[in-house]
Amino acid sequence: MKSSPSTICRKLTNFADSCRVPSLLTMWCGLLIGIVPPLTAAGEDFSLELTEFEKKSYTFGGFAEIKGESQHIREDGTGTLLSLHDPPSALNRLTASMQLKGSYAKGIAGFNWLAAGFARQDELGWDDSLDLYEGYLTLKPKPTTTAALGKKAYTWGKGYAWNPAGFINRIKDPNNPEEALEGYATVEAEWIKSFSGDLKNIAVTWVALPVDRNLNDDFGSASHVNLAAKLYLLYYDTDIDFIVFTGDSRTDRFGLDFSRNITTNFEIHGELAHLTDIDKPVLREDGSISGETNDITSALIGVRYLSSAELTSIIEYYHNGGGYSVNETALFHDLVDDATAESPNSGENEPPGGIPGSSGYIRPYAGRNYLYARFSLKEPFDILYFTPAATTIVNLDDDSFTLTPELIYTGCTNWELRLRFTVLEGDSGSDFGEKQNSSRIELRLRYFF
Repeated sequence: MKSSPSTICRKLTNFADSCRVPSLLTMWCGLLIGIVPPLTAAGEDFSLELTEFEKKSYTFGGFAEIKGESQHIREDGTGTLLSLHDPPSALNRLTASMQLKGSYAKGIAGFNWLAAGFARQDELGWDDSLDLYEGYLTLKPKPTTTAALGKKAYTWGKGYAWNPAGFINRIKDPNNPEEALEGYATVEAEWIKSFSGDLKNIAVTWVALPVDRNLNDDFGSASHVNLAAKLYLLYYDTDIDFIVFTGDSRTDRFGLDFSRNITTNFEIHGELAHLTDIDKPVLREDGSISGETNDITSALIGVRYLSSAELTSIIEYYHNGGGYSVNETALFHDLVDDATAESPNSGENEPPGGIPGSSGYIRPYAGRNYLYARFSLKEPFDILYFTPAATTIVNLDDDSFTLTPELIYTGCTNWELRLRFTVLEGDSGSDFGEKQNSSRIELRLRYFF
């Protein structure tokens, strides 16, 4: 069957658009699409296939990625001394990874899944992993009621870089906060209701999270069923969540978050979390450890602003109620240095001198007060599909920081190229001044399908 002139023009237009090459071809074909149908209507039968607009019962997508990076190792940093026995001056790494995501719906039932895998090679050796991040069944017997069973990732909280009120979330990497994270095996039920007054929407979510030796074993102590609940309100155009967690795998927790658009391009958000009976190991000058158990309160406040010049700014302040002070952190680093001097032949991945309680000090963002800021500018100087950005994270107590400028290009359909450089700066004994690497350069090529 011969194609009509309008069909040919549409194909040419779609081809030009997919290549993202501005040309007169797109304009002329657009005009012809509007002109040709009336001229050919007498000789052609017009048909409309409604199946083209039907919602598909399944979805499938994901990405494949290759990433090369080079880290400059800080040989005398605490992060290096605790993890590497004979550290190289640089760590060069090549990583290939893939994520596959899909869903299937039939009637009131559905299934969602997300699988992720990677293979990595560097001077330390070969590493690979294949995990099911999500895989859960859903039932929706009524428009207002949904149930879910299986492994699911939760993103409770309104913060971009941190979520102190995300009691059943995986911990984000603030340098890559939008990357998918592995979920937990849960049972969930949700009820939603809409109104016409100042209170526009209400939703209640209940989650049961069991922990056993082979189920959610990294969440906390085993042989327990934990419960979490979230009450969502859309009140006066403000999103509000009340969150509660109780169970024996972790202590009781209570949270609140909100998000509101002050204007169409200016948003403010925040979180508040209160955690009860939190154990905090604290090192003493003689190297012994004392345990403290207290209630702690953490908070986050942030803004997101889009300027008329397409500059997106995200700024957040995070107070970690369970974090260590500058003096406590400096003492820890001094003890590591002393232990290394006394036992320079410690084995790989073995803390020198067997320092107790070190895991609490070396966890990411173990300080008390942090500032996060990210600025990204869309297509500056009319350079199409190009976005430069810069991100910084500052420990406000010891003035150490990370700075990450990056360049992102998306000019080829379904492809993304990102070049990123990160520097970590700080005095000796500071948070970022003692990390394993002092700088890192990374080139990532990602294909979406």
